[in-house]
Amino acid sequence: MASANQLAVRPLADPTPQYRTAPHNIEAEQALLGAILVNNEAYFRVSDFLEPIHFSEEVHRRVYEVTQSLIRTGKVATPITLKTFVGDQDLGGLTVSQYLARLAAEATTVINAEDYGRTIYDLAMRRNLIVIGEDMVNLAYDAAVDESPRKQIEEAERRLYELAESGQTEGGFQNFSNSLRSAIDMAAEAFKRDRKLSGISTGISDLDRMMGGLQPSDLIILAGRPGMGKTSLATNIAFNVAKDYRGERQPDGHMKRIEGGIVGFFSLEMSADQLATRLIAEESGVASYKIRRGEISEQDFARVANAAREMERCPFYIDDTGGISIAQLTARARRLKRQKGLDLLVVDYLQLLSASAKKGENRVQELTEITTGLKALAKELVVPIIALSQLSRQVENRDDKRPQLSDLRESGSIEQDADVVIFVYREEYYLKNKEPKMGTEEHFKWQAEMEQIHGRAEVIIGKQRHGPTGTVPVHFEAEITRFSNLAAEDHLPERME
Repeated sequence: MASANQLAVRPLADPTPQYRTAPHNIEAEQALLGAILVNNEAYFRVSDFLEPIHFSEEVHRRVYEVTQSLIRTGKVATPITLKTFVGDQDLGGLTVSQYLARLAAEATTVINAEDYGRTIYDLAMRRNLIVIGEDMVNLAYDAAVDESPRKQIEEAERRLYELAESGQTEGGFQNFSNSLRSAIDMAAEAFKRDRKLSGISTGISDLDRMMGGLQPSDLIILAGRPGMGKTSLATNIAFNVAKDYRGERQPDGHMKRIEGGIVGFFSLEMSADQLATRLIAEESGVASYKIRRGEISEQDFARVANAAREMERCPFYIDDTGGISIAQLTARARRLKRQKGLDLLVVDYLQLLSASAKKGENRVQELTEITTGLKALAKELVVPIIALSQLSRQVENRDDKRPQLSDLRESGSIEQDADVVIFVYREEYYLKNKEPKMGTEEHFKWQAEMEQIHGRAEVIIGKQRHGPTGTVPVHFEAEITRFSNLAAEDHLPERME
């Protein structure tokens, strides 16, 4: 074995340091700028994805920036009109006028402009990847004692997705016939399904009829005052979707959803254990408070155990981390989609998320960032997102306490960004607190009203971009926090006189 002294004096295999330059293509940048200066039409072939920052040379960034400004204001960009705006540059002995003239003289054709633009863009993406990679390495080496590796991973994911989404060369207008084919395919898939729905079934048939199921890329706001049961409705829908999941392996290896779906549930208020207890209560029919206290019979315990065994097979994933930001939520949802698949995302609830807004900005701006981020995430992952929201106290000041769109708390962006807004309302909750003195005529009247509305709730669709608004009456079992279809009067068994 070599000693420490021997290691210290060992010569390097190659004493000449090796440097690697960041990927770039000066000739492509010159050819594209020359093409634009000769014929401004070339600019419109690259303008929807190429920005000044994508050029590696500072002078080329400045030339493209000035060219962009001139063309957008309806002026002609030529070596003559540009030279006064580019400013002094170190061009290796050439003046700005000479350099611009040379660019125009060595220009490529307009036909090749887009290819050169894509080359410049791709190389810029590679340079950005190098920067992110170097930052990741440096952060990992120099991380503070209280800095979590998980936080670094989420920050790296955020930067990588931002890079992927900014200035994409894909997109733009597409042929209408492609959109028509997609619409027909969606209708055909809905026709094949048992429930004839284009979206994912909520498990509540009357609600499905109004909405056509939960539609991909929709942001669905589920709102209500405390005690109305909005979390219960969200968990009911989420578990119904997971319980119904049926997939089919495709020739390329990926799983295609046939019914139901894989569910991700962000529980920012309740722990995963509390949420699981609720779901077990709903599935077994044993009240959750009895399960928590252990006040159950042997028969009840068997029902709970059987329900738990059935539920184990459901693709239902819970994240109960409190106080996460919209950026962290986005990163975790993407990871779940990539690793397990994802067909429905639930966030309980909106006001417990934090934004990346700077200190000093108000809550309205934060909520705007959160709702905009959730809508963008729904479109990106092509899944419906159900986000729960609190309602303002002004509901309590009205005689008719049915919620309205104006009751959405803290931000108009909630209503603006949402594709669907659903309210939960239970008249029984309010009437129960108005019990008159027993034995009075008012009490008999109150009792009759309570019997009439007992176990009934309303799911109010206050906004829907692709369907009607209205009210769906549903059945609510408070003990097991379960919403279900309300039996129609003509389907009820005959009453015994």
